[in-house]
Amino acid sequence: MRLAVSDPEEIKINMTAMIDIVFQLLVFFIMTFKVVTMEGDFNIRMPLATTENVEDMESELPELIIVKLRAGENGNINSIVVDDIETFADETMFLDLTNHIESRIAGEGDPENSLQTELEFDIDYGLKYQYTVQAIEAVSGRVVPGPERSVKKLIEKIKFKDNTSQGG
Repeated sequence: MRLAVSDPEEIKINMTAMIDIVFQLLVFFIMTFKVVTMEGDFNIRMPLATTENVEDMESELPELIIVKLRAGENGNINSIVVDDIETFADETMFLDLTNHIESRIAGEGDPENSLQTELEFDIDYGLKYQYTVQAIEAVSGRVVPGPERSVKKLIEKIKFKDNTSQGG
């Protein structure tokens, strides 16, 4: 007895669902895409070629403020030291730091001086990151109270001391 062999049926795949998913993913990625600024786009002022004396160029160097953040137990902040002169160690240390920087810049007399003043953080290795962010916010500016709630900029050029050799 011979079995009848029939031709295999052609299997059809419905592509409608797959195309629908692809379009949904495409719309999702287009709607969530955010354009960001390029990394490494820094505001760098390079000196111009000149025949002036080196002493004249050194007199134009920006003021450098050194702020040391000292860690206490469990990575909590213990104190803030500004230029090894001023120390803030109470609950209002970040507000005190903002007031100190603001009065120091105002004492210079030139409001554009804040754009040229540089600040360097020397941070203890074990300090929690949240205190570093609070210190950056404290020296960067202050919100001016009022109906407009504008921001008064203080220091724009901030750098960090390299403490990688301290490890721990």
